Amino acid sequence: MGASDYYKILKVNHGATEEELKKAFKKLAMKWHPDKNYDHHKKEDSEAKFKQISEAYDVLSDPKKRQIYDFYGHYPLNSHRYNKENGDGNVKDHEKKGAIESSLGCTLEELYKGCRRRMRVSRIVPDEFDNLTSVEETLKIDVEPGWKKGTKITFPGKGNQERGAAPTDLTFVVDEKPHALFKRDGNDLVMTHKILLVDALTGGKTLNLMTLDGRDLTIQVTEIVKPGSELVIHNEGMPILKEPGKKGNLRIKFNIMFPSRLTIQQKYELKKLLADADN
Repeated sequence: MGASDYYKILKVNHGATEEELKKAFKKLAMKWHPDKNYDHHKKEDSEAKFKQISEAYDVLSDPKKRQIYDFYGHYPLNSHRYNKENGDGNVKDHEKKGAIESSLGCTLEELYKGCRRRMRVSRIVPDEFDNLTSVEETLKIDVEPGWKKGTKITFPGKGNQERGAAPTDLTFVVDEKPHALFKRDGNDLVMTHKILLVDALTGGKTLNLMTLDGRDLTIQVTEIVKPGSELVIHNEGMPILKEPGKKGNLRIKFNIMFPSRLTIQQKYELKKLLADADN
């Protein structure tokens, strides 16, 4: 079975979390359970499909099994491959080689302030009898303020090891978790704020925000807010990694909320007001 087949069977990507695997398995299991298919021919197909789904989930939901599968492209459920030499004892050519990459999910707060993460990893190495076994270790990663999605942190020699070969490297790739308020755009932070039409036209609106490092930020909106306009607050974005002490900008986009209805009198007064403003 190819290295990606279990993922394809469950219809998840290689970085799927435990919760995503559970949801995918539950959805597919409900669809393909043999008891839901009463036609004889269809039930045979369902049994085979359900067996595939169960096998895929059994392997991918177990961290040790999953790492063996990711590295070798197969988990030896009924195989003697790990206990039996193949001629000169080397791994078969079709087995997966190379460094291991693992996702390091970070919140925007962690990427803003920096933090230390402890990652418990398991890897496959030959033991003293040259049998492949799994060992566990905790690695420390110091996340620096300003790191971006895609940043790679490599631990040389901390990946899996084939018989008779040097251990591969283990690389963590930073991924940014969604934030409830802010989105990141390079070194800038972007947010959308709803504003009433009357406040957009008259100004005088005060925004109170909590920054990613826990500060209270008060912003005065004094100008007329036009559709598509942005309010830029300098140096309130993400830290710039290569320029200590500098930050990007905070860009506030406005979603102007128009009234759903106006009375005849309100329409008259609004037309008069806007006509006077143009003169």
